[in-house]
Amino acid sequence: MMQRTTLAPGLEISRVLTGLWQIADMERDGRVLDLDAAAQAMAPYVEAGLTTFDMADHYGSAELVAGKFRRASSAAVQCLTKWVPEPGPVSAEDTRTAVERACSRLQTDTIDLLQFHAWTFADPRWLDALWHLEAERDAGRITAIGVTNFDTAHLRVAIASGIRLVSNQVSGSLVDTRFTRTLAPYAREHGVGVLCYGTVLGGFLSEKWLGAPEPNWETLDTWSQMKYGRFIRTAGGWGVFQQLLQVVHAVAQKHGVSIATVASRWVLDQPGVAGVIVGARLSHSQHVGDTARIFAFAMDDADRSAIAAAQAALLPIPGDCGDEYRTPPYLTASGDLSHHLSSFPAPFSTRPGHDGRTLALSGTVWEPMAGYSRAVRKGQRIHVSGTTATHGSRAIGGTDAAAQTHFCIDKIAGALQSLGGRLEDVVRSRVFVSNVNRDWEAVARAHGERFGHILPANTMVEAHLIGDEYLVEIEVDADLGPA
Repeated sequence: MMQRTTLAPGLEISRVLTGLWQIADMERDGRVLDLDAAAQAMAPYVEAGLTTFDMADHYGSAELVAGKFRRASSAAVQCLTKWVPEPGPVSAEDTRTAVERACSRLQTDTIDLLQFHAWTFADPRWLDALWHLEAERDAGRITAIGVTNFDTAHLRVAIASGIRLVSNQVSGSLVDTRFTRTLAPYAREHGVGVLCYGTVLGGFLSEKWLGAPEPNWETLDTWSQMKYGRFIRTAGGWGVFQQLLQVVHAVAQKHGVSIATVASRWVLDQPGVAGVIVGARLSHSQHVGDTARIFAFAMDDADRSAIAAAQAALLPIPGDCGDEYRTPPYLTASGDLSHHLSSFPAPFSTRPGHDGRTLALSGTVWEPMAGYSRAVRKGQRIHVSGTTATHGSRAIGGTDAAAQTHFCIDKIAGALQSLGGRLEDVVRSRVFVSNVNRDWEAVARAHGERFGHILPANTMVEAHLIGDEYLVEIEVDADLGPA
């Protein structure tokens, strides 16, 4: 029987979700998809208990297909979609327009779950989008809000700032286990369900590739294969992947199921995982029966130990969840963001200062009042002012010192980017903590997460900060090197 879970009041989903991202692939190069036939192809999934479908505003006609099925069927289905706005300013009107468009395409008055993706955290306006979505939820146009491809630090920033999130959708598989490190434990502690996609690596975790020669990575059939081929190569290559595949095949044979079924079940068994998303090529091939068998068996300790031993030979996928979209190496279909974005706007406004300086202004209430800039560039040096967890007139991060630290560093990164620098250019950081005895370790660990690969000179001291809500303040100096 298909297991189900409750993400939010009024939103119960099947723990195996059907992903519709392949609709975009099926429409690639101008191909036209029969939307009515694709909608009819959803019926066998629902009949098998797979009532939850995952899609996005950029998955081609996926929302239209789901809307057609919803209109024609009396079955109770859950349609989870995503909003992926361009980086830059996001207004309440922009948000309302996106929500109304999704409602229209899905033929519904209320979106079951709207999942938000932020391209960069150096631009704090991602928080504006979430606050606008909360207004849409409070108005009844959204049942619940989730995020997608958020790392632990920024899930923490959102939660600590009082934003009510019910899910975070991230990559998760036998090869990509980043979600198990810090994200799933934090999400579980705060009632956020982790939804994992990529569990079968675009089909590479299947009998088709067992014992097969290494493919030509430049001539793969689908975007999913292009993307997850990069994960396989990053994890050590085809040889160690084949070793893992052999072990998973043995477990699958033992239980009379497929490699893909074992791969999905392994992810589902990880603490904090609410569901896995298994892609479907509607109207082309159906794996309903195979997917429905995910809960028809259970792995024992011997199975898990054998899989763990094979995983130990893999190289860990670097970084945290979502980093593949924000920092090199970009583990995307194209190996960069060219399929998604053309450019990033500067997070903060800049203007000329005197004596050849360039000033960056972050828009806090304090800057015009006290007469200072967020950062100043003179020549190849950038000096960033003492920065607290402030966005506009809002204090960010609540009483969580780590969340405040991450947001301070995000703002610093945004100031540096606006002036032509980057976090890696920082040569000196100074950290002021309002209560060192209580918060020094949380602040230090967050600083270490962000600067551990840079290792600037650093000082941390206790200081009486202006504003009782602020737990930490950080200033930095950066050197951009020779002109």
